[in-house]
Amino acid sequence: MSSSKYRRKVAPSAADSGDSADKLDQLLLSSAICNGEDLVPFVRKVFVSGKPETLLHHLRAFSKSKESEIEEVCKAHYQDFILAVDDLRSLLSDVDSLKSALSESNSKLQSVGLPLLSSLDAFVEARTVSRNLNLALDSVRACVHTIELCTRANKHLEDGNFYMALKCLDSIENEFLDKTPSSTLKRMLEKYIPEIRSYIERKVSKEFGDWLVEIRAVSRTLGQLAISQASSARQREEDLRIKQRQAEEQSRLSLRDCVYVLEEEDEDGLGTVGDDAKDLYSNGGGGHLGFDLTPLYRAYHIHQTLGLEDRFKQYYFENRKLQLTSDFQIAGFFIVEDRIFRTSGGLISKMEVENLWETAMSKMCSVLEDQFSRMQTANHLLLIKDYVSLLGVTLRRYWYPVEPLLDVLSKHRDKYHELLISDCRKQITEALSADKFEQMLMKKEYEYSMNVLSFQLQDSDIVPAFPYIAPFSTTVPDCCRIVRSFIEDAVSFMSYGGQLDFYDVVKKYLDRLLSEVLDGALLKLISSSVHGVPQAMQMAANMAVFERACDFFFRHAAQLSGIPLRMAERGRRRFPLIKAREAAEETLSGLLKGKVDSFMLLIENVNWVPDEPLQNGNEYVNEVIFYLETLVSTAQQILPVQVLQRVLQDVLSHISVMIVGALQADSVKRFNLNAVMGFDVDIKLLEAFVDNQASMFAEEDLNQLKPALSEARQMINLLLSSHPENFLNPVIRERSYNSLDYKKVVTISEKLKDSSDRLFGTFGSRNMKQNPKKKSLDTLIKRLRDAS
Repeated sequence: MSSSKYRRKVAPSAADSGDSADKLDQLLLSSAICNGEDLVPFVRKVFVSGKPETLLHHLRAFSKSKESEIEEVCKAHYQDFILAVDDLRSLLSDVDSLKSALSESNSKLQSVGLPLLSSLDAFVEARTVSRNLNLALDSVRACVHTIELCTRANKHLEDGNFYMALKCLDSIENEFLDKTPSSTLKRMLEKYIPEIRSYIERKVSKEFGDWLVEIRAVSRTLGQLAISQASSARQREEDLRIKQRQAEEQSRLSLRDCVYVLEEEDEDGLGTVGDDAKDLYSNGGGGHLGFDLTPLYRAYHIHQTLGLEDRFKQYYFENRKLQLTSDFQIAGFFIVEDRIFRTSGGLISKMEVENLWETAMSKMCSVLEDQFSRMQTANHLLLIKDYVSLLGVTLRRYWYPVEPLLDVLSKHRDKYHELLISDCRKQITEALSADKFEQMLMKKEYEYSMNVLSFQLQDSDIVPAFPYIAPFSTTVPDCCRIVRSFIEDAVSFMSYGGQLDFYDVVKKYLDRLLSEVLDGALLKLISSSVHGVPQAMQMAANMAVFERACDFFFRHAAQLSGIPLRMAERGRRRFPLIKAREAAEETLSGLLKGKVDSFMLLIENVNWVPDEPLQNGNEYVNEVIFYLETLVSTAQQILPVQVLQRVLQDVLSHISVMIVGALQADSVKRFNLNAVMGFDVDIKLLEAFVDNQASMFAEEDLNQLKPALSEARQMINLLLSSHPENFLNPVIRERSYNSLDYKKVVTISEKLKDSSDRLFGTFGSRNMKQNPKKKSLDTLIKRLRDAS
C-alpha cells in the first residue's frame, strides 16, 4: 500500500514536463515503470533512433529518485523493528523456563508409564494371536463352504441336474473364489470351473442333438396324425352335411324327428373331435407321440445360464431350418414350431417362424408347380390336392397363411378338369364298346339298388320283383358311375380350397362332360354300331333313362356343393344329350321306316281302277298295321311312352307321305274313285290303329299321333269331296286341308277319272251332261295352275 502510494507521489505529471521532448520521454518512462508496463517499446525506440544513452540516463535518474523514497521508508519502520527485537529476547527466556519444566515432567512420566507399557505390549500380542486364530477359523469355514458347494455341484453333475450344478459354480465363483485363503484350492477352482461348464455345455448339446433327431421322427408321425384328424373332421363334416340335406328333404314332409336325431349326433361328433385334439397337442411329457420339448427347454435354459443364449438361438434356428429343407415334414414341423414359439420364452421369434414358413411355402409352391406341370393323370392331381388342402386346413388352425398353396391349386383347376374329362372319355368309350344292346337283368335287390336306385332311375318307388329286367342296357349304369365319379372328384378338387361357391364351376365342367364327351361318344356309337331295330330301340330306351340320370347328376352336384336343390333346379338347362337322343330316335325311326317301306312296296299291287271299292283295305296296309301292332307290343316294354309316341308319329307321317307319294308317282297314270275309296279304308284302318293305342297313351299324346296321317287323310278327303273347289277358300283350306301342297293336289287330281273312264279335264263329250264334281275339280285344277 505504501509503495503504491509513494509511486503515485513521485510519478511525473504531464503538466511539469514542459515542452522539451527529453522531459516527455523521461516522464513516459517513469510512468510505465510505475505502472508495471512493458518497457520493450522504449528500448526499441531508442535503438531505432540510435540514442541508447538517453534511455540509460533516464533510468539512472529514475533510480536516484527512488533511493530517496527507500530511505524515507526505512526511517519510518526502523523504530518498529527495534521494538520487535526486544520482544523476541523476552520470549526466549520464557522458552528456556518452559523447557526445564517439560524435561522434569517427562522424567516423572517415564518412571510411572514403563509398567503400563509392558502390560500394553502383552495385551497387543494376545490380541494379535486372537485375530490370527479368528482369521484362520474364518478361512477354514470359507474352505469348508467352498468344498461343500463343490461336493454339491459334483452331486448335481452325477444326477444330471446341470442347472443346479451351474448355480453352485456361480455361487463358488462369485462368493467364495476371491475369498478362498488357500491358493491351492483357488487354483484348482479356477482350473476346473471352466472345464465343468464346458462339460455341461457338451452334455446338453448332445441331449439337444438327440432331441433334434427324435423330433424329426415325431414331427413326421405328428403331421400324419394331424392330417388324419383333419381328414376325419372333414369326413364328419361331409356326413353331417349329408344328414342335414336329408333332414331338409324330410322336413318338407314334416318329419321332425330326424332333425332331432341329427342334433344329437352332431354333439357326439363334436365331443370326439375335442378329445382327439387334446390327445394330439398335449405338451410336457409328450403323450402317446413322445412330443416332449423338455430337452429343448433344458438346453435353452442351460445356455441362458452359461451366457450363451444368442449362440444357442442361432444354432437352433439353423438346425431346424436344415431339417425343414431336408425332410420337408411341413405339418408336424410347424405344429412343433408353433408350440415352441408360444411356450419357450423367446427361443425363436415370430419373425424367424415367419421366415421358416416363407421358406417352406416357397419350396412347396415350386414343387407343386413342377409336379402339376408334369402330371398327366387326374387322380394324381386329386391326391396331391387332397393332401395339400388337408395340410392347409391343419396349419390354418395355427394361423399360418396357406393362401399361396391354395392359389397354386386354383391355378391348375382347368388342367385337372381337362385330365379328368380325358380319363372319363376313355372310360365312357370302353363302357360303350362293351355294350351288347340287351336289357339288363338284375337278380338281387342289391343289384337293383346299385344300378337303379343309386342314380334315381326308377319310374316308381315300388321295388319290383326279382329277377328284374330293366328297360336299359348295362351302358346306362356304367356311364352313370363314371359321371358320378367325375362329379365327386370335381367337387373334391374344388372343396376346401378357399372357394366357397363352386357349384357353377362344377356345373360347367359337368355340362361339358355330358354335352361333349358322353353325347359325342353316344353319337359315335349310334352311327357305328346300331344296325338293327332292336339295337336302335335299346339305344332310344337308354337315352330316355339318361334323361332322368342327367337330372340326378345336376342334383347330385348341387348337393355335394352345398347348394339347395331349389336353386339348382332354378338354373337347369336343356337336356345335354339331346343330340344323341335325337340321333337314337332318328335311327330307330329310320330303321322302322325302312321296314315299313318293305311292306309299302305292296302298294304296287293296288288296282287303281277297280270296279268296286275294297271293304277291308289293301294288302299293304294290313301288313303295315300288323307290323306296327307287333312293334308297339314289343316297344312298350322298353320304350317310354313319350319316345314311343314320337317314333310312331314319325313312322305314321312317313306312311302318310308314302300313300300320297304313291298317288303322285309317275307309274300311276290314272285311278278311279273306287281306288280312292280303297285308300280311304286304308287310312281309316291306320286311324283305328292309332285309336286302339288310347289305353297306352295319354289323351295329349294320342292327339299328337293323329295328325301324323293328316296329309293322306286330307288328300283322300279332297278327292272324295263333292265340292273340291272349297280348297280354294282360305278359311276352309286352313281348317281342312292345311297339310296339302298345291302341286301335289294338281298332279293327283289330274289322275282321277270319272265313271265313263275319261279323265277329268282331259276328255269330254259335247252330247253328255258334264258331272258337277268333274266340273268343280276341273275348275280347281285350272285355278291352281293359274295360281302357280
